[in-house]
Amino acid sequence: MEREARARRVLVAKPGLDGHDRGAKVVARALRDAGMEVIYLGLHQTPEQIVQAAVDEDVDVVGLSILSGAHMTIFPKVLDMLREKGAGDIHVVGGGIIPEEDMDELERQGVAKLFTPGTPTADIVRFIDSL
Repeated sequence: MEREARARRVLVAKPGLDGHDRGAKVVARALRDAGMEVIYLGLHQTPEQIVQAAVDEDVDVVGLSILSGAHMTIFPKVLDMLREKGAGDIHVVGGGIIPEEDMDELERQGVAKLFTPGTPTADIVRFIDSL
């Protein structure tokens, strides 16, 4: 008898000083409603807190919501710290107001996918399911 695969575990966090979390909460709820286990860290998380929680919670995916403009600092730091902790197999996705040229660079650095405001939550669910 084949063992049933466990539900995807996704950590959702708002790094930095950005105080707007409505989008992150909408995405977290959509992922939960799709059957994923979601850990929502909330606002004002540091990259260190995010990475430690990702490792401690044994997640498959880290989702970062960044509207503050710090995406070119925070995403690379989280990616580097995951690799340093031996957790480079954890996929990193994100969303927010990110210029297209920065999106291309972040994906080259290892971000699995970036979503812009207005992306249907079904698209995000489908992408994470495909990982």
